[in-house]
Amino acid sequence: MNFRKRHAPEEPEINLIPFIDVLLVVLIFLMLTTTYSRLTELKINLPTASAKAADARPKELTVMVTADGRYMVNQRLIEGRSVELLAAGLTAQAGSERNLVVVINADASASHQSVINVMDAARRVGLTQLTFATQGQSDTSAAHGDR
Repeated sequence: MNFRKRHAPEEPEINLIPFIDVLLVVLIFLMLTTTYSRLTELKINLPTASAKAADARPKELTVMVTADGRYMVNQRLIEGRSVELLAAGLTAQAGSERNLVVVINADASASHQSVINVMDAARRVGLTQLTFATQGQSDTSAAHGDR
């Protein structure tokens, strides 16, 4: 009889080094993406108000900017597209009043420079109260007949 000692089968070893490498790569990835996502977000705390809408509206001076950069002040076309001509048109319409609210009605495809020209002309004339007129989403789709 041959009595040999039976060797117990070797237990498999778990190699942790590749596992640690993968975890480090995931950690680096998470650190980088977290850093970049902070740079792209902008946190703003908007003020709140609980006042009722004003019953009396202030006097307005409406400036329309067309898509091709022409201006109309209170439904009167301004000949030319320079800031000086626009300022002269604003002065003619405003008269001596300087507490008017300038309402800018700019076409959605009007250039940024055209709107800035209106703001610059109003500043030159001394009209400091500006606002922009917009149209709601439901109004736009109804006006254009979108389905």
